[in-house]
Amino acid sequence: MTQPQVNEFIPPPECPVFEPSWEEFSDPFAYINKIRPIAEKTGICKIRPPHDWQPPFACDVDRLKFTPRIQRLNELEAQTRVKLNFLDQIAKFWELQGCTLKIPHVERKILDLYQLNKLVNEEGGFDVACRERRWTKISIKMGFAPGKAIGSHLRAHYERILYPYNLFQTGANLPNATLTNDTKDKEYTPHDLPQRQSVQPQETCSVARRAKRMRSERGCVKSEPREFCENRRNLRRRMGSYSAKPQLVRMAVTQVKKEYEDPADYKETVLSEINNAPVNKVDQYMCLVCGSGSAEDRLLLCDGCDDSYHIFCLIPPLHDVPKGDWRCPKCLAQECGKPPVAFGFEQASRSYTLQAFGDMADSFKSDYFNMPVHMVPTELVEKEFWRLVSTIEEDVTVEYGADIASKEFGSGFPVKNSHFDVSPEDEHYLTSGWNLNNMPVLDASVLTHITADICGMKVPWLYVGMCFSSFCWHIEDHWSYSINYLHWGEPKTWYGAPGYAAEHLESVMKKLAPELFESQPDLLHQLVTIMNPNTLMNNGVPIYRTNQCAGEFVITFPRAYHSGFNQGFNFAEAVNFCTMNWMPIGRNCVSHYRQLSRYCVFSHDEMVCNMAVKADTIDVELASAVHEDMTTMIQEEKMLREKIDIMGVVQSQQVEYEELPDEQRQCCKCRTTCYLSGITCGCSPSKMACLYHAQDLCSCPHGNLTLHYKYTLVELYSMAASVKFRAESYKDWISVVEDIVENKGAKKRGLDELHSLVEQAETKAFPHTSLLDQLRAVTAEADKVAVTAQQLLNGKRQTRYRSGGGKSQSPNELTVEELRSFVLQLDNLPCNIRQAPLLKDLLTRVDDFQQCSERLLSDESPSPLELQDLLDVSLGLDVDLPQLPLLRERLEQARWLEAVQQASSHPDSLCLDTMRRLIDQGVGLAPHSSVEKAMARLQELLTVSEQWEERVLSLLETRPYHSIETLDTALQEVENIPAYLPNCLQLKDVVTEAKKWLHEAETVQLGGRIPVLDSLSELVLRAESIPVRLDPLSRLEALITDVQNWKETAAKTFLLKNSPLSLLEVLCPRCDLGLGHPKSKSKKPKESPQNCKKSLTKLDSVCDVEKVLSESRDSASAMTTLSEVRQREMEALLALRASNESKLLPAENCSTPSVCVCHKAPSGAMVQCELCRDFFHCGCVTTTADLEYGQVWLCPLCQQSRKPPLDKVLPLLASLQRIRVRLPEGDALRFLIERTVRWQHRVQQACTEGVLESVSKMRRVGTKTSSHLTQEINGSYFYKEHQSIPLHGLDPDVEELMLEGFLLQVTLPESEQLYRYLLYKLAPPPSLSPSTDQDQRSQRRSPHHHKNGGSGAKKDSVSSQSKRTKRRKESSDSQHSEKAKKSRKKKPKKSKERSEESKRTCSPTHTVSDPAPSDSDEDFSLCAAPWCREPEGDEVNWVQCDGNCNQWFHQICVGLSAERAEREDYICISCTQPDYDRGD
Repeated sequence: MTQPQVNEFIPPPECPVFEPSWEEFSDPFAYINKIRPIAEKTGICKIRPPHDWQPPFACDVDRLKFTPRIQRLNELEAQTRVKLNFLDQIAKFWELQGCTLKIPHVERKILDLYQLNKLVNEEGGFDVACRERRWTKISIKMGFAPGKAIGSHLRAHYERILYPYNLFQTGANLPNATLTNDTKDKEYTPHDLPQRQSVQPQETCSVARRAKRMRSERGCVKSEPREFCENRRNLRRRMGSYSAKPQLVRMAVTQVKKEYEDPADYKETVLSEINNAPVNKVDQYMCLVCGSGSAEDRLLLCDGCDDSYHIFCLIPPLHDVPKGDWRCPKCLAQECGKPPVAFGFEQASRSYTLQAFGDMADSFKSDYFNMPVHMVPTELVEKEFWRLVSTIEEDVTVEYGADIASKEFGSGFPVKNSHFDVSPEDEHYLTSGWNLNNMPVLDASVLTHITADICGMKVPWLYVGMCFSSFCWHIEDHWSYSINYLHWGEPKTWYGAPGYAAEHLESVMKKLAPELFESQPDLLHQLVTIMNPNTLMNNGVPIYRTNQCAGEFVITFPRAYHSGFNQGFNFAEAVNFCTMNWMPIGRNCVSHYRQLSRYCVFSHDEMVCNMAVKADTIDVELASAVHEDMTTMIQEEKMLREKIDIMGVVQSQQVEYEELPDEQRQCCKCRTTCYLSGITCGCSPSKMACLYHAQDLCSCPHGNLTLHYKYTLVELYSMAASVKFRAESYKDWISVVEDIVENKGAKKRGLDELHSLVEQAETKAFPHTSLLDQLRAVTAEADKVAVTAQQLLNGKRQTRYRSGGGKSQSPNELTVEELRSFVLQLDNLPCNIRQAPLLKDLLTRVDDFQQCSERLLSDESPSPLELQDLLDVSLGLDVDLPQLPLLRERLEQARWLEAVQQASSHPDSLCLDTMRRLIDQGVGLAPHSSVEKAMARLQELLTVSEQWEERVLSLLETRPYHSIETLDTALQEVENIPAYLPNCLQLKDVVTEAKKWLHEAETVQLGGRIPVLDSLSELVLRAESIPVRLDPLSRLEALITDVQNWKETAAKTFLLKNSPLSLLEVLCPRCDLGLGHPKSKSKKPKESPQNCKKSLTKLDSVCDVEKVLSESRDSASAMTTLSEVRQREMEALLALRASNESKLLPAENCSTPSVCVCHKAPSGAMVQCELCRDFFHCGCVTTTADLEYGQVWLCPLCQQSRKPPLDKVLPLLASLQRIRVRLPEGDALRFLIERTVRWQHRVQQACTEGVLESVSKMRRVGTKTSSHLTQEINGSYFYKEHQSIPLHGLDPDVEELMLEGFLLQVTLPESEQLYRYLLYKLAPPPSLSPSTDQDQRSQRRSPHHHKNGGSGAKKDSVSSQSKRTKRRKESSDSQHSEKAKKSRKKKPKKSKERSEESKRTCSPTHTVSDPAPSDSDEDFSLCAAPWCREPEGDEVNWVQCDGNCNQWFHQICVGLSAERAEREDYICISCTQPDYDRGD
């Protein structure tokens, strides 16, 4: 079911939108006053703050809980509400008649009964419309198309539904009032607006439910007891009509008769029921028309008064008993004649938090429009809102959280001393004038003079809106300004009318909805009524609109009606403020309120008096406004008090009205708040009347009345005078300032008086006007002139300009002519300055300066000193002097020439930068002949210098380097340039350094001494930094390369794999045995006095030795140093051996000795080093399991090198001698070879002198030792795995000889032979008995030992000797005989068979009885050395012993070189030591 088409809503024009700058935004009231002429023409305006102005949201969301108002949209609009009220009246009328109102359809549209009734009344009523046939005209006015006989339908509907109601309203008798309905008519549900105001909605109902008011069917309501009947009827009226059975009426009649107003009546009824027999209760009722009680089934009981009527006695008569409730004509007139109740919003049944309300609001909007809330266009929401408020068919209910006190829950703006923590960057919002908590109480707002905190006016109110929630047409209290800020959420749509159209808007609304204003004259003050802006605009009311978005302000101006609605869920805050231009408007508002009997929010007179009390401090413009308003107030008060005097009121009393609550000082008639005066009477002390309504207070004689007043008229006049003085003092100030600015006075005022006027304006807070700006400008100009004059007199405007010969020119300086004019124009200033007389003297001094300047400038060669003195004089003249530039030019020229001359006199400091700087300075000088000549000389010198600098740099950087001759030639040419040239000086240094290097290189190469490697390396290193081609450098580099190659070869020869030792450490005697040997605990032995004298240099480490060798002058001194180190080595080693040997001897100290690399006690299998004599666990060191008797074992600390044979070492020395470079390693190798040779001679000498025989004698005396004998020391048991030479049977000389053989880093057969001999003598193997030993020692035989170290079987000495004798005798080869005689022989390599035979002969299994080969060639294949190495190759060198045995030895096996064998005789160890047995 739809209603007639409503015209589409047309949006009104937009109101002005302002976007202030930061500067404008800083003062709210100044900006509002600036835009007021534009904005007040539209009533409302919108302000967009600067983009960065974004205050934080500070409301206490957790505590915010509110109960919203319920708003049914179609009840808000005035005309729609009138229609709803009319339809409710019609429905009530027919309901009381027992009928249900159903609204008919015409042309498939709901018939607008209100418009039909109104048009018929306008046409003269039903009878006139019928008589004059105006129904077609009425149908056309209602929007129906002509020609369809719609008028007859309208007539029928009017006659059936409305005509009985109108007849009833006129008081005429009703016709046959039977309401017949068409089947297509829809039942109407009354709104029953007045009765619903006190009813709370059910909790289960949807808050924003779209419901159809029209229902086609309604359910029947069951009968209920009488006590619930009334409430049920009300409920049914709200929910729709209902059908009731006739029994319901009868039951109601029976129960109604039980109600009695008088107890006596009730008593009589009870007695009659007891005394009389039971009868039908219907018989007790009589028809009030005919007085008969007959025809009980036709008797009708009124549900209102319980009177009885026959249905056929009624006029008109009824055919049947009506359904539902029925009212008699008397009750019907009473019920329909009740005055309507004032309309208002009802409160919701529940409270919301902000989150809950937002969820509900968003859900409603998205469900209503069937799309997300942010996608609904504002235009669609606006059109839908005005459609909903104008329809009676659809009922949409929303809720609005309005007028929420910010004091309770906190403002959305941050305030001081609140729960909200403001960040440092947001603290300026606390004091911002646009903070709505601050705006009402700013100095420019007159509301700040109201002492009370008025909620919603001085204290902001909060508003939480949802879609369609609206605020109705209204103006602010006291017609004040209002400002609304939308903190966040969806937009708020506003409509506003300017203040001058307020009365027009009110008249239009009263004209269009007079029924509403008849019951509520102050309807527009209740904020419950809206009207379509299009309707108002069609009636001539100017309306403007705007959409307020989040972060924007909307300001309404005085008496500007405004309304609007919310587009969705949002949060806004609003407050009132008043400016000084509002004061007359506020007073008119109070008069308007008095006429409407509307209470005042505050006392306007009280506010004015509060401002008057502070007359000395209020703004002067405000004082003018207060004075005007106060004048009106005093005149009105004087008139009223005179009226009271005429009435005869003689009693009076002064009262402090501000101490009384507002409700105690309201006029009982007009509800105006009294402040200046009021009338009371003793008959009713709690009542008060204003002086306008003194006669309405009570009926007592006027003499009983008492006048209560706040101020006497004298006091009021005094207050007005003070305000006037404040305002007029400003006027007087304006008068004086105008005279000064316009220079009207005959006598000039002093500058101090101008400052006094400015200070007075600031002290008394005079308004900032253009006149004040002019005064400040004049004062500032006078100050500037005075300062300028003083500076001109003092000459202190600029600092001294020494570099230019005077002060710099300033654009603010006065020229001489301007100074003359300045002096003349001082008289035109509006004030006097004290410096004026002194400026004339300044002019005189300026003239003198100009004369002196002309004299110096005319001179050809002015003195720089005179020029500077004259420029110094100009410093005291703060005037633009035209001679100053010329004087400065001449002074700069003179100073430049002086600088050039001074630089040329010192060529050592005349660098290129200095020349360029001087040239640059000269370029900036004014042209002059002397300057040009000096510039030419400088430029020439600079050009030559730059060319040579570039050339020299090229010579030094060119690759390959130039020869020293080329550089020397260039250096000779450069020396004649009188300037400081860095590259040329560098060239000189390079040439000098190159010559020095060549001289040193030549000295190194041509000197008698062999150069040291460090000297050569230092020369080569120095050559790298000399950019000259040095011819000897390649030879030196080649020498160094050869030395490095030699060192690598020597390292490969001597060093063990992965050895941590350096080559020098291996070749040198060990110098750290006494100090750094891990096992050494003995003290460093004493040096002999000779050694102490020689060893002044510290030789405790290899570094010390290397340093001494490098610094030695020749090889001899190096050998001396190494000999000293060798002596220390021997002494330290002997001490170390004795210390280690004594570890295992019994001692008083019971502590267990620590041995081995693990520093633990001896235990188990042990092995003893032959050199350091320390013991090692077999598991801690690497020992060969096959180590045989007679093999030497050295510990890892003593085995330092590979110990190459001597024939591999001698070529190293020879190659080093060919290189002819001395290095520490070479000296150490030389010393090693010499030490080896000396040791060999010592061994031969010891054998010759019979030193070794003493060993045999000591052996005979000594006891036999066993290598596997288990020993015990402090509970630890151990045994030696390998036999070593015992020291107790060894001569010290022999021991030292043996030790030095072990220390030699070369392999010598003598050392092995000596060790075997000593071991055999001192510790023979266990297999030999002493007798056998004795027999074998008596025989002379050559030793043969297995190369693996085991002791083999011994050949018979006699057979061996005879065999060799035979070999020599039978040899017929002359070459053989010659070689035998000379004891030197080269023997070719033997075949493989002979080698194998030799092995069989030397094998341990070869016994003495085995036959020996007799071949002489086989004889010569056998080397007599038991340690034979069996050399292989194309040629093997042999040597024959020159002693008694004449046996043959490989030269390599006995450590001889070919040259030595040629020069010297060789005697084997067997011949030198007869007791030596080779079989050992």
